[in-house]
Amino acid sequence: MSFSTDVKTELASLKHLDCCNKAELSAIFHVGGSLERSSEGTTVLFQTTNIAVVRRVIGLLKQLYPDSAYTLIDKKQARFGKRDIFLFRIEPPADQILSDLSLTDTRGLFSHNIDKTLIRKECCRKAYLAGAFLAGGSINNPDTATYHLEIQTFSKEEAENLCELANGFGLNAKTAENRRGSIVYVKEAEKIADFLRVSGATNSLFVFEDNRIKRDFKNSINRVINCDIANEKKAIEAAKKQLEYIEIIEKSRPNDLPEGIKQAIFLRKKYPESTLLELSYAAEEHFGYRISKSALNHRFRAIKDFATQIQIEEGSA
Repeated sequence: MSFSTDVKTELASLKHLDCCNKAELSAIFHVGGSLERSSEGTTVLFQTTNIAVVRRVIGLLKQLYPDSAYTLIDKKQARFGKRDIFLFRIEPPADQILSDLSLTDTRGLFSHNIDKTLIRKECCRKAYLAGAFLAGGSINNPDTATYHLEIQTFSKEEAENLCELANGFGLNAKTAENRRGSIVYVKEAEKIADFLRVSGATNSLFVFEDNRIKRDFKNSINRVINCDIANEKKAIEAAKKQLEYIEIIEKSRPNDLPEGIKQAIFLRKKYPESTLLELSYAAEEHFGYRISKSALNHRFRAIKDFATQIQIEEGSA
């Protein structure tokens, strides 16, 4: 099962007050529903591939509109890997449902506005977001490299209204258009976690945060390892150049060196791949006192300058 399915299954199991149930059902039909007119009246249609969402819609209808008549059609998908499509129909007359959930405007057309009276309370606004995700939401698995949550809508107006509602909770949601309509999306991991918290998907929030922390920790460890490898490679390359300078000096003027330079040459030849810090400790073993990294660095710069001078004098630089 995908993480999106897990989130929807959890949201579909939540218990709300009646006012929140209306807000949630309104969001479900606004985001994923449509209207069909005939001589018998208006039919409310809703389509999904998630059976938990279907059960949620049926449960909400039984609570709020026990006398409503509905049918459920299971469309089997012949293609391998395709999930079944569940087509849910609320049969006419559905006038009370259309009115209560504000599914139509003054002209009797499908409305893309959110009825402010349905979301006056904060709990109802949270339930509306939960319903919107149930109808058209998806979220990347937290194990993946990118974080992305989106809610697919059929209209730009619906997406903008939903985006405004989400941003009332500081989710930093944005909208974009695609071939199916418009989406509301959230990219930041912290904001996706906030969406899960706001919508009531607490268990999914824990899973998301646990995976995110593990992933971030793993990335931090990898960065440290990569940094160490880069530093080690840099130290080896520097030591190699120092040995080249030492070879030039020893071939030409091995006796013209002060004691400090001789010590640095001894340490580098003895430990050809060691860092300056390691050479600093090695000095204590060989000479009875530590030579600081700064002092060693200064001496190796002097060795480089001396070797360069020899090359210039000999015409090989």
